[in-house]
Amino acid sequence: MPIFARPLVVVATASYLLAVILVGFWAARRTRTARDFWIAGQGIGLWVTGIAATSAAFSGFVFIGGPGLMYSIGLASVLIVAPAGFTSALHCWLVAKRLRLLSEVREIYTIPDAILCRYGSRVASGTAAVAVLVGTIAYLGSQFLALGRLLESVFGTRELFGDASLYVAMAIGVTIVLLYSVLGGMVAGVYTDLLQGGLMAIAALVVFLHAISISGGLERAVTSIETSPRFGPGFLDPLGTAPVMTALGFVFVFGTGTLGQPHVLHKFFMLDDPLKLKWMPIVMGGSQSVCLLIWLGVGLAVPALVSQGLLSPLSQPDDAAPTFLLELTPPLITGLVLAGLLAAIMSTADSFVNIGSAALVRDIPNALGLGVARELLFARIAVLAVSSLAVFLAISYGDLVALLGTFAFGTFGAALAPVLAVGLNWKRVTAKAATCAMATGIAANVTFEILSRRGVFLFAPGVLPTAVATAASFTMLFVVSTLSRPRELDGDVAAVMDA
Repeated sequence: MPIFARPLVVVATASYLLAVILVGFWAARRTRTARDFWIAGQGIGLWVTGIAATSAAFSGFVFIGGPGLMYSIGLASVLIVAPAGFTSALHCWLVAKRLRLLSEVREIYTIPDAILCRYGSRVASGTAAVAVLVGTIAYLGSQFLALGRLLESVFGTRELFGDASLYVAMAIGVTIVLLYSVLGGMVAGVYTDLLQGGLMAIAALVVFLHAISISGGLERAVTSIETSPRFGPGFLDPLGTAPVMTALGFVFVFGTGTLGQPHVLHKFFMLDDPLKLKWMPIVMGGSQSVCLLIWLGVGLAVPALVSQGLLSPLSQPDDAAPTFLLELTPPLITGLVLAGLLAAIMSTADSFVNIGSAALVRDIPNALGLGVARELLFARIAVLAVSSLAVFLAISYGDLVALLGTFAFGTFGAALAPVLAVGLNWKRVTAKAATCAMATGIAANVTFEILSRRGVFLFAPGVLPTAVATAASFTMLFVVSTLSRPRELDGDVAAVMDA
C-alpha cells in the first residue's frame, strides 16, 4: 500500500518517534551521573516501576513474534506467556525483594553487582556479566529485527529500496533508539515506559476486540480454523501443532527463566521504597495480562481470516501483526496500535542497551579488578558498541523474531535464574556453585544453538535445547552447593537474606 494512502498511520507513527526523541533531549538534562544513567537515581514510584517492568518484558517478542509464532505452531505458542500472571508474583517474592534490599546496604546498579554482593566472588560476577552481555546482544537483535519489520510495513520502504528495505527500516529505528538511549539513559527510558505501558495496554485491548469482531466472532473464527486444510483442528489443540516436549519446554523455560531476566529485574533497583513491592504483583500481573490480549487476538484472527479467504496466506509468519493492522484495521485504530507496538519494542530495546553498556563499562571491569574513570561518558559510548553487535546478529540470523528472542531469553534464564531465585533464598548456595551453574547455562545454551543452526540436533524431536540448558544449570547449582563449603556471609548481606 502506498505510504500516502494511510496518512493517519504514518502521522501517528512519526509523532510517536518524535516524542521519543524529545524525551531523550529532556532526560539528557537530568542525567548527570552513572547512577542516573543506569538506575534513574533510584527515585521511581510504584506505578512507574511496575509498568516499566511490563514494558521491558513485553516487546516485539510479544507484539510481533507472538502472533507470528502462533501462526506457525498454533495454540501451543500461548504456553510461553501463560504463566505471566503468576511469574510476576514470583519476581517480587523470590528475587526483587532481596535485590532491592541489597541495593539499600551496598552500591548496586546491576545484576552482576548484586551477585558480587551476595557471593563475594569476582569470578561469579564476571560470569554473570558475560551472560548479560551475550543475552543482551541476542535479545536486542530481536528487538531491532521486529522494529525493522514494523517500520518497513508502515513507511512502505519496500517500494523504494527493494531487497534493502529491511536494512533501511532497521537503520531508522535503531538511530532513534540510540539517540534517546545515549542522551538520557534510564531516566529517558523509565519516563517513556509509563507512556509506552499505557499505549501497549490500550492497543492490546482495542486490537483484541477488533480482531475477534472482524473474524466473525470467536465461534466462527474457531470453526474456520478447524475446518481449514491449511491449519486444521490440531492448530487449536492445547499443544497446537508443536511436539509435546516443545510445549512442556515452553512452560518450563518461560515459567522459571523469567526469574533471570536482567532487563526486568533491573527495574526494581529504581524503586524508591522497598515496602511498595508488596503491591507490585498486582501492577505487573494486571498490566501484563491485558497486553497479552494482542498475542491471542491477532494469533487467532489471522489464521481464521486466511481460512475464510479474506486474507492471503502469509509468506513470513512475523508479518501476521503488521499485515492485520495495515490491511484490516481502521486507520485511527491502526495508528494507535502501531504506536503501542513501537512503544513495546523501543522500551525493551532501551532497557537492553542500558544493561549491555553497564556490563561493558562497569561489570566486566569490576570483575577484573579494574576501575573505569568517567563511567557516564563510556556508558554512552558502550551503547553504540552493544547496538552495533546486535544489528549485525539480527541481520545475519535471518529467522523469526520469536526464535531469536527465545534464544536470548533462554540464555538469561539458564545462566541467571538459578543463582538468583535459589541463591537469594538459600544461604547454602556457594560462589563456586553459582559460577559453575552460570557457566553451564551459558555454554550449553550457546552450544546447542550453534549446533542446531548447523543442523546438528542432540536431543529427541521437540526437546527445547534451552530447557536442557536451564535444567543443567539448576542441577549444577544444587550438586556443587551440596559438595562445597559455604562461606560466612557479611552481616548486612545475611540480614537481607533473613528479611
